[in-house]
Amino acid sequence: MHQPNPPASLDRAPIPFGEFVAMAAALMALTALGIDSMLPALPSIGESLGVNSPNDRQFVITSFLIGFAVAQLAHGPLADRFGRRPVLGVALLVAVVTNLLAAVAGSYELLLAARFASGMAVAGARVVTVAMVRDCFAGRAMARVMSLVFVVFMAAPVLAPAFGQIVLLFAPWRWIFVGIATVAAAILAWYWLRMPETLAVEDRSPLNPRQLWSGYKIVGGDRYAVGYTIAAALLQGGLFGFINSVQQIMADIFGRPELLTIVFAAVASTMAIANFMNSRVVMRFGTRVLSHSALLGLIAIAGIHLVVAWTGLESLIVFAVLQALLMGCFGLAASNFSAMAMENMGRIAGLASSLQGFVSTLVGAVIGAFIGQAFDGTTVPLYGGFFVCGIAALGVVFLAERGRLFHAR
Repeated sequence: MHQPNPPASLDRAPIPFGEFVAMAAALMALTALGIDSMLPALPSIGESLGVNSPNDRQFVITSFLIGFAVAQLAHGPLADRFGRRPVLGVALLVAVVTNLLAAVAGSYELLLAARFASGMAVAGARVVTVAMVRDCFAGRAMARVMSLVFVVFMAAPVLAPAFGQIVLLFAPWRWIFVGIATVAAAILAWYWLRMPETLAVEDRSPLNPRQLWSGYKIVGGDRYAVGYTIAAALLQGGLFGFINSVQQIMADIFGRPELLTIVFAAVASTMAIANFMNSRVVMRFGTRVLSHSALLGLIAIAGIHLVVAWTGLESLIVFAVLQALLMGCFGLAASNFSAMAMENMGRIAGLASSLQGFVSTLVGAVIGAFIGQAFDGTTVPLYGGFFVCGIAALGVVFLAERGRLFHAR
């Protein structure tokens, strides 16, 4: 089987470095846009399509995430076999079509089916982007590039709810999906016109079950790939629980649904700040020191917030401040976990990225749905979930590193 690629330098971007980072961020941002722009619209969607239970409306998000998770298993091998360009091109085209289908859906069931299919299509953007970055960079250099990507990418969760809210001021919720389709079409044109193929012909892998199984065994046999994928999945469970619950938290607990976009933007901005900091210092301190410290910080903040919720001292300001600090730790840990999970994957980057994305997203979506469905009019289920997920992630990282945290590999 293929051996890992040698470490790459920071001069391997096939287009100007700034444009490469911006394009990768735009492709990754389609996921956040597909999820977060829905948040202000959930009550309107429920009212329009006859979904009376607020908890049931969360499936607009969950269906997208499950489709996103499942399809990654296909996108990775296809991208390793046929190259990055054709796979991403078809995926973005399907994303345009499925969002237009969601815009005209006449039933909740059809909307969920369109959302599931849209998630499957957008998964191609995630898989190919990570593989494309790994084609060009490795090790700490990849961690730096991914951090820069996340800095730009984080504009999506900051702006996406506002986008949804602005659309609702002037048009029905269906136009949110029209807007998403338009953005996907614009990114497709940009990518197709500017980005060359990043996977050399000689590095392409045959598309057959034996080859796939061999690749899966390589991923499954690497303790860093397995450990940091599972750890990322657990942290994403908390993140998806927050996304599922935040609209109800703002409306039912604090009675301020009109502040959803502002609070969400403030919380998400700390993730961008954390990733920007990571891009500046990761080459000096290393991925392990930064991510392990951030994970401990996340656990501590989640524990404090859980106590606050239990004791009934929750207020909107306390919620926003503690959640913002927690998400900063999440951003710092998640970007480095992603890079460390890909350290030894070399020329099977597409397959590895797809398998890791499948596991982390599916597990995260299931945990997040469980947390969201447990919403009881308080934030106790959310921060209990964050705390338990953080402790479990720390245990997995401890095993992956054989008991040695903070060391430089």
